[in-house]
Amino acid sequence: MAAEQMAGTGEDPGRPAPPASMLPATTPPPASPGPEPLAPAPARPLDAVDRDILRILQTDGRASIRSVAERVHVSRANAYARINRLVEDGVIRGFGARVDHERAGQGASAYITLKIVQNSWRTVREQLQALPGATHIALVSGDFDVLLLVHTPDNRALRELVLTRIQSIPEVLSTRTLLVFEETDLGPRPDRPAELA
Repeated sequence: MAAEQMAGTGEDPGRPAPPASMLPATTPPPASPGPEPLAPAPARPLDAVDRDILRILQTDGRASIRSVAERVHVSRANAYARINRLVEDGVIRGFGARVDHERAGQGASAYITLKIVQNSWRTVREQLQALPGATHIALVSGDFDVLLLVHTPDNRALRELVLTRIQSIPEVLSTRTLLVFEETDLGPRPDRPAELA
């Protein structure tokens, strides 16, 4: 006589349960939303050594830990720890190269001012960040709302960028283009010791 099946389950009591991999997949209950992300902690105060380190790295982002440590008169371990802390605190946002845009094939530069729909800054900023050649975007006060710095290969590309890309953003009400004839990077220099003081 066949073995009786367990009531209500349809399973044979004498047969071992199937492995979990053979069981039908079940959808887990939806995860409850986690806590709101915490705002970043404020940066810790900078002392004179931190400011010296920032000056050195702004002038030469490729400076070695050893070189930095020697120039600010601390151990390499101390210099390494300080630089890591400055990065963790968001004081140092990254390391990059200063580019001569004209030599890099971007011979046309312009500041573009934009008037935008009220409360549309985040939407507009996302679209401006995606533009080729955009290097600086700022929300400002005054007669316009946004200041954008762009570098393009030539004036034709600049015109295309303004008339086709920027003015087609629905939240942009008007633009004004200010051509840059010459620019000078005012990065930190040894003859400006008061910086970051």
